[in-house]
Amino acid sequence: MIQSMTGYGKSVLQLPSKKISIEVKSLNSKNLDLNTRMPSLYREKELGIRKLIASKLERGKVDFSLYMEITGEETSTQINKTVVKQYIKQLKDVVDGDETELLKMAIRLPDAVTTERDEMDEDEWDEIAAEINTALDKIQQYRLDEGKSLESEFFDRVKNIADLLDEIIAMDPERIEGVRERLHKGVAELKEKVDENRFEQELVFYIEKFDITEEKVRLKNHLEYFVSALNSDDSNGKKLGFISQEMGREINTIGSKSNYAPMQKLVVQMKDELEKIKEQLLNVL
Repeated sequence: MIQSMTGYGKSVLQLPSKKISIEVKSLNSKNLDLNTRMPSLYREKELGIRKLIASKLERGKVDFSLYMEITGEETSTQINKTVVKQYIKQLKDVVDGDETELLKMAIRLPDAVTTERDEMDEDEWDEIAAEINTALDKIQQYRLDEGKSLESEFFDRVKNIADLLDEIIAMDPERIEGVRERLHKGVAELKEKVDENRFEQELVFYIEKFDITEEKVRLKNHLEYFVSALNSDDSNGKKLGFISQEMGREINTIGSKSNYAPMQKLVVQMKDELEKIKEQLLNVL
């Protein structure tokens, strides 16, 4: 079962005094390109989060975000009342003014407001960690659903190439006979007497250069191997990419050897189907 590298997962946790929102987004990438955003309070857990994401998502351009919203009355920011009173007293010695205006001035001065660094609660983190796993499960399911859609398209494209290959196989004898007739006609137009036995030997040698039997067999095998890889339990986008490259080589060789317009037309259609497969394979894990 293949997986897409495109996905999205979100989970929200309501704690007594805060709301934690977790989002995971991913796009295609050759390797794991992970970017994390989270409050400084939880930074010490970042390495563990990265390892967890790497083990579950494997590849892709991944954005992980953990947002914290304070919903309770607790706050880590406190007014330093002693310092503010001293500021107001000193300001009164300098200017006469309304105490509200003096307070506005004092609160802006250094050390009037202090921020205490919260210590992380391990029990609270256990709940957050469980929610991170929930968000990762959701993005994995998203990837699987996208993978099913891609898989269906791959089966259709491979079948189209196989059908075109059957047409090529069916017209191949006609193509060879056409080459033979053109050569006979060319020799006849020379109006020169030729050794028939020697001519037939040269003809066989010449036609062998246009023979595509091996390419047809190899391409058919590659198509079957591609389908087999699609049906495997693992998502293997890189392997499928290698197989598609081999398919392309055989299709190109058939095109270069065909020397026959109707067959070349079919080859162009095969190339078009293969390009669409390669384009979508960039999204496969």
